Amino acid sequence: MAEALHGWLVIDKPVGTGSTQVVSAVKRALRAGGYARVKVGHGGTLDPLASGVLPIALGEATKLAGRLLDSDKVYEFTVRFGEETDTLDAEGRVVATSDARPTGAEVEAVLARFTGRQEQVPPAYSALKVGGERAYDLARAGEAVKLASRNVTVHSLNLSSPASAEKERSELTLTAHVSKGTYIRSLARDIAHALGTVGHVTYLRRSKAGPFTLAHAIALDKLGELGQGRALEHHLLPLRAGLDDIPALLLTPDQAGALRQGRVLDGIAADDGLHLALLDDVPVALVEVRDREVRVERGFNL
Repeated sequence: MAEALHGWLVIDKPVGTGSTQVVSAVKRALRAGGYARVKVGHGGTLDPLASGVLPIALGEATKLAGRLLDSDKVYEFTVRFGEETDTLDAEGRVVATSDARPTGAEVEAVLARFTGRQEQVPPAYSALKVGGERAYDLARAGEAVKLASRNVTVHSLNLSSPASAEKERSELTLTAHVSKGTYIRSLARDIAHALGTVGHVTYLRRSKAGPFTLAHAIALDKLGELGQGRALEHHLLPLRAGLDDIPALLLTPDQAGALRQGRVLDGIAADDGLHLALLDDVPVALVEVRDREVRVERGFNL
């Protein structure tokens, strides 16, 4: 049996496939290659109608998958003006129409309103819970769903390619760099409303999730082939790739042994905050430094 894999596989998820289906496909590829069994999880759901970067955590990296939920994302998306659907995407039922079509100049003029920290109302068709039930289940059952607004941050929002300033457009493609919790479908809805029309998303692709980009990604349909050829490890990114924003803390063997036993290290000269504790480049733990004391947040069995 091949050795256990610990790290990240970045999958370019195709349209029509759910995130849990991708996790299942990775598990099948591991079995096909005879790899040792490890935990597998994803670092943030991507809707079936969306494509792009889906980081898959293997083994000890699953302990860090939750951190990716808090990371920024970058999306490219197309808004079609003139029709709003109940799901705010192409799969839904049309609930509002408008003959108004914005010009490129008009779109450019409103984008600044949607940049920065703001309140956003999530789509009724979302996985958020209302009274213990998923919002999309309630919406599909015909119930009126009212979700509270939430604070999100849009770091940047731009047209993906130049648009004629005078010409009216039935659709436009934009690129958004957003914080966790931002719904692109809601952003598209709100942009359309600000332009005096309605709209919905017809195309959505995630190009970046935390530190992972499409440059790291492999196509889902290549997984089986890579598994059979025992080549998955050639595409595996190390566990620490998910912590590229965390400074390293280099340990002695004695210090590493102490942390592995859950003990607190004293008198460590390091800045306060999260660090990745390493012994000879092997991750030992994600640690919190406070007042020269080091405490384990997440230990790794590597």
